[in-house]
Amino acid sequence: MEALRQDDPRRFGPYTVLARVRETASAVQYLAHVAASPDAVVITAARPELAALPAFRRRFQAEARTADRMTGGWVQPQPVGPEDATDEDLLWTAGPYVPALTLAEAIETTGPLPERAVRILGAGLAETLSRVHATGAVLQGLAPRTVLLAGDGPRLTAFGPLGAAAAAEARSGGQLSVRLGYLTPEQVTGEEPGPASDLFVLGLLLAYAATGTTPLADGPAAEGAERIARTAPELGAVPEELRDLIARCLEKDPADRPSAGTVAAELALEGAAGLAKGGWLPEALAAAVAKQGAWARDTVAAGGPVDGPAEGPVDTPADAPVDAPPGAPADGAEAVEPLPLPDTRTAQFGNLARRAPGTDRPTTQLSVPPELTGRPADPAPAPLPSGPAGPASALPGGVPAVPPPMVAPAPLPIPAGRSALSAARPASPAAGRRTLLIGLAAGAAGLVVGGGGALALGGGDGTADDPKPAPSHSGPAVAGLPPQPRWVYTHPAAEPAPLTAAVWNDRLLVLTGKNGATAVDLRTGRRAWQNADAADGEAALPAGKDLCFVATPSGFLWLSPKNGKTAHRVEHAALSPEMPKLSAPAFVGASGPVIWFTGSETVTVKAPPPKKGKKRGKDKQVVRAYLFAYDIVRREQLWRAPVPAGRAPGTPVHRLIAVGRNDLVVRQSPATLTPGDVRAAKGKAVFRSFDRSTGKALWTKQFGTVAPDAAAMGDDQGLLYAAVGDDLQAFETPAGKPKWTLNGTSGTPYGTPVATGAVLHTTNRDQEVGAVERETGRLRWRRSTEAATGTAAPAVTLSTTGRTLLASDGSQVTAFAAEDGRRLWKFQDIGAQDPKGPTVTAPYRVLASGRTAVVRRERIFYAFPVA
Repeated sequence: MEALRQDDPRRFGPYTVLARVRETASAVQYLAHVAASPDAVVITAARPELAALPAFRRRFQAEARTADRMTGGWVQPQPVGPEDATDEDLLWTAGPYVPALTLAEAIETTGPLPERAVRILGAGLAETLSRVHATGAVLQGLAPRTVLLAGDGPRLTAFGPLGAAAAAEARSGGQLSVRLGYLTPEQVTGEEPGPASDLFVLGLLLAYAATGTTPLADGPAAEGAERIARTAPELGAVPEELRDLIARCLEKDPADRPSAGTVAAELALEGAAGLAKGGWLPEALAAAVAKQGAWARDTVAAGGPVDGPAEGPVDTPADAPVDAPPGAPADGAEAVEPLPLPDTRTAQFGNLARRAPGTDRPTTQLSVPPELTGRPADPAPAPLPSGPAGPASALPGGVPAVPPPMVAPAPLPIPAGRSALSAARPASPAAGRRTLLIGLAAGAAGLVVGGGGALALGGGDGTADDPKPAPSHSGPAVAGLPPQPRWVYTHPAAEPAPLTAAVWNDRLLVLTGKNGATAVDLRTGRRAWQNADAADGEAALPAGKDLCFVATPSGFLWLSPKNGKTAHRVEHAALSPEMPKLSAPAFVGASGPVIWFTGSETVTVKAPPPKKGKKRGKDKQVVRAYLFAYDIVRREQLWRAPVPAGRAPGTPVHRLIAVGRNDLVVRQSPATLTPGDVRAAKGKAVFRSFDRSTGKALWTKQFGTVAPDAAAMGDDQGLLYAAVGDDLQAFETPAGKPKWTLNGTSGTPYGTPVATGAVLHTTNRDQEVGAVERETGRLRWRRSTEAATGTAAPAVTLSTTGRTLLASDGSQVTAFAAEDGRRLWKFQDIGAQDPKGPTVTAPYRVLASGRTAVVRRERIFYAFPVA
């Protein structure tokens, strides 16, 4: 920190400026406070010469909105300065001050970080990257001076090229030139960056944190792009425990790099916050951060700087290059020349062909969240600078060196329940309620590649784009990235996470949990109603067009879909007139208006009359169990059929395996089998069939060597598909004759398949999904989800149209074209990220409704458009 300079602003809105914190290529950060509040804030103010450019203003605000959308965990939103600011007004954001050093400052102060600190740093950044990538965006904001090291964990402070810029300048014609510090192999060859690009930069950053030097940085700056594209990184100084992961992040082929979620899990399975408990910074850094905080508090109390800033790295002088990369030559980050000269040393962004500039495609070269483009400027001939190499110099691979103008896109839709940043104003000038620091500032101190990648933003005619977010129903903006969610619903943290989720008549998402039932409007993602009567409920189903059925531990409820009020209630004792002491039912399955459940009651069986001269025996308590069929529209029992009682307390749990035209097939859960039933089954599953109309028992059968817990499902054609060892087999029912076998891989058994039309979609523990012909078992296609091999096969769900197959597991959701297995996109979200909260480990699950796939992870729900 340093004292204010003569030309520094003294006020921003309600905030009084006290000192300079640090400066970057595009902005200056100030320590400030508001009267009557002891809390310090950080103002990030755009450089006036850049803020005058409409393109810069739009980009600055778009990156601020991106930060706002990433609220939680290691990210904190910032209210933007005056929304109605003119080009002459200051452009700024405000956020809470948290004592911290940038990663570059920390390395300069004490040298490389210990392995544990590197793990926490990488896990925290990867968790945030996973959330960014889950929105379909690419961050492009990682660099040693965009990452802060605070006392309780890392903070990410840049959400786009401006925040990570090593140099930025205004050029003639209203263009903005931005030069980045870090590049990736794909950018060097002229390709657009994707999520894997962020992982490459993360690898560079972690190597820098672990060793104090950046891989591929040694050597002439002019050859930097060549080293990035073709030279293997030297990682000998990286701790052995981290070397393999960092090497995978630095693979030249983006497809070979791990996902952000994989990196986060490998670095800290318990989460960055869990690993950081009890402190994570070396003693010297922790002391420097604490001293900085004490100085800031004294400065706020005194209303101005006191006795110099806290000890630490010296700030860069105003006339020095901004954020020179660690270990770089003195001129490694020299400012951009006043005239656009050809640059043959670095990769350029954008399609730079000799043609009139136009607006970006929806997949922007800047790789900020896929957003609507603004109104294009009138086409004009693109200037072609001259240079020693001729009219248009090019990079390796034939990429021209002069970028075209770009129009900054509008923002992504804000998840339901969260206001748009452009409309966000602090309810109070005090920022005490904000506990984490986030800033659009921080330049990129990065790999020396001749100053980094350059791009230009067109200023157009100065007409401002609409800053308000709008919903989008477009498909993926970049191949492999998920489409923008139509909405995101987060169940309140004050309430327990939902136990079940179901779709009601393609209109409501009904969640049940310990506090009752909650309905979410499937069109908007907004909460529609709650009903506390449905506490601990399950099986939310449509009871016709006018009521929502919920089974609860105390009875059956019928709720109004309009307001959630209880319209009807039937207690368990009234479900079956012959069984007034019926236990709480165990739900089995449903088809149309009919549900099936099991229940039991304990009855007294009197001892038989004693023989002459003998004493009378004791009466016995016997559990009798039944399978029930119940019509939830007519609200009446259809039939009941006896089934073997389960392990104490007696109600067996069954799973619905198949519903045919005239029958249904069930299998008892192994956990509720009595010891006698286990012995009698001899390690094989027992399937039972009942007549759908009368409940008459049709057959009890074992098929091949299908185990009691093996994946199994049947179809309406009388075929049973089941995992047998490592294979998938089809059996004819009830004969039990094997029809075909699909061989699998050793040690990776099949999961529960899904049938549609003439095709059976398969899944196995090797994280593969596929399609086989139901009649013959002939394999049509098989694809990997590319997730790490786990303990279970992905759950597979078909979209309502049958055109999209979604595979969900503990790490991601992968969408495939059902017809030919083309991989469409992947979705990952690290989940709720309270630094002091638990790590989210719940698996992903998918519900299909019309042309929407609702993806759930614990208490967060995303509505994605699907074919």
